[in-house]
Amino acid sequence: MKLAIAAETVAGERRVAVVPDVAKRLVSAGWSVSVQSGAGVEAAFTDAAYAAAGADVAADAASCLADAMAVVRVQPPSAEEAALVPEGALVLSFLQPAASVDALRVLSASGCSVFSFDLLPRISRAQSMDALSSQATVSGYRAALTAATRLGRFFPMLMTAAGTVPPARVLVMGVGVAGLQAIATCRRLGAVVRAYDVRAAAKEEAESLGATFVDLGVSAEGIGGYARELTPEELAAQQRALVDEVTKSDAVVTTAAVPGRRAPVLVTRGMVEAMGTGTVVVDMAADSGGNCEVTERGKDVVLEGTTVVGMANPASGMPTHASVLYARNVLNIFALLSSEGAVAPDWDDEIVAGTCVLREGRPAGASTAGLLGSAP
Repeated sequence: MKLAIAAETVAGERRVAVVPDVAKRLVSAGWSVSVQSGAGVEAAFTDAAYAAAGADVAADAASCLADAMAVVRVQPPSAEEAALVPEGALVLSFLQPAASVDALRVLSASGCSVFSFDLLPRISRAQSMDALSSQATVSGYRAALTAATRLGRFFPMLMTAAGTVPPARVLVMGVGVAGLQAIATCRRLGAVVRAYDVRAAAKEEAESLGATFVDLGVSAEGIGGYARELTPEELAAQQRALVDEVTKSDAVVTTAAVPGRRAPVLVTRGMVEAMGTGTVVVDMAADSGGNCEVTERGKDVVLEGTTVVGMANPASGMPTHASVLYARNVLNIFALLSSEGAVAPDWDDEIVAGTCVLREGRPAGASTAGLLGSAP
């Protein structure tokens, strides 16, 4: 049966859902793999590499998707792209259901079974399939490098004939997968790192990487390892306590996110204005509104000498390894969604059930039914 990988069309997206090495393994597992010409070029994977892996290279999206029984993407399809998906096909991507209602309606009418990586259960058995975590690793690394390159001073302490240069002081806000990678990278570059998270459980992880954990007395443990949304009172108390931490930092990297919600504002305009001239804020949450009050997605904002970098789709900025990791996540979850090159989801498996948005065209849960205005 045919598995299709069409080129990504969202502006700025450079990743590809399946790399040649994984395509070869899918072919060995019984799939006929079709890749749209040029789909992997931005991630440094040529059409020739896919052909050598046993995949067919299709001239355009329509021929790539024709007769496909499984479609794998990074970004969700548009309604127009969803219309090209054959009836009854399986579709896997970062769907973000609430932001993809038009495409969902089309796929529902076509009787498709749709799965979204952003709904993957946070359980041990699902770690090898966790594309959110793999892409957050890339994003955290890039955020740290961005801070180092935008800051007009060294990260490490240097002892030179001209005198000693003190290390940069970096504050990482949000100690999830992205935050931990940012901490590790900043430490490898020689910075003095402090880390903050509203989850008390993050303290041990941050300290294991050499960061000093900042305890502000505001705790918001959530479900599945995520932080819950703070109340207005808790958010105000958090921001008051953060003023000193932010203003004494040379670089601030923010990574805080709440699933399905706007990113919490941790760094206010006043904090940015109080930071020293030449300092940097790298906001990794710009795609979901930003952790900094002055963040503009995809832009640099300079305020009172401080540069605020609004990182848009940060994982896409390192497309080769981001694609490699994503493709491995795809391969691992396909073990539950297929058998011997055929679509065969194990509907009793909690990972399959948890990531399912549509099952043969019908909403798989109340949230999707609500989005589509139908019964689950």
